[in-house]
Amino acid sequence: MMLRHPRDAPACAAHRLQTWSPAVPIAIVREVSASLAACQLSFVDRHPPDVALARAQHAAYRHALQSLGCRMLELPAQDAMPDAVFVEDVAVVMDEVAVMTRPGAASRRDEGSSVAATLAQYRELRVIDPPGTLDGGDVLRVGRRVFVGQAARSNVEGIAQLAAHLTPFGYTVQAVPTRECLHLKSAVTQVAADTLLIQPRWVDREPFADYRLIEIDPAEEHAANALWVGTGGVIHPANFPRTRERLERAGIRVLAVDLSELQKAEGATTCCSIVFRGDRD
Repeated sequence: MMLRHPRDAPACAAHRLQTWSPAVPIAIVREVSASLAACQLSFVDRHPPDVALARAQHAAYRHALQSLGCRMLELPAQDAMPDAVFVEDVAVVMDEVAVMTRPGAASRRDEGSSVAATLAQYRELRVIDPPGTLDGGDVLRVGRRVFVGQAARSNVEGIAQLAAHLTPFGYTVQAVPTRECLHLKSAVTQVAADTLLIQPRWVDREPFADYRLIEIDPAEEHAANALWVGTGGVIHPANFPRTRERLERAGIRVLAVDLSELQKAEGATTCCSIVFRGDRD
């Protein structure tokens, strides 16, 4: 499938985008690969996951997305690609356009083709070109602001290309350095319209000063990765009860899902789906 650069966008794209309803949340997910134990790891020790249990947990995760009103687009496993379940990393989807990334791990660069074929039904596609690298897990959108983690997997050139794709649509793109974690969304995620969940050891608070910040419980260092599905609620790993209590005290509805086997592959809540709005009428 051919992916287009901005200069190549078809003249009918704007009309086509206007035919979609923004009200329907859609979630793209992919079944767990049989080779999950051979996944890429950067900041966690290797403890081979139980693939059967990981698949059961992924099924519970899909059920949680459905319960929050998502229409599911389920892709089959890519067994030769251990990390392919983490679909978030291969695409960044905005209201007007989708950007197919170029993952920082070379072994993951073939994962995106079937995701691109699916997204092409809903969005005009753009691409990140070499030498740029970008992982979707580094991209946090809050309204018209886009924060991008600048660390192991997303480089300066990739962030600049993302900005070139998104600024014509009115987004601002800001690079945010991270430390001691794989992705920006390992350290900070959105949990309500004006609220972010943050691990302050891994990212500075200052770039997010315009929002209400909830700090994770210090005893649960990996607890900042939560998936907000609009007004429905937040999916959050079940093994972080202290942080979940902080979210609930802030008035946030939390669906706790056991993701322990996927966490062994350095993945978590946001990684396993691409959630966006806009369906055909």
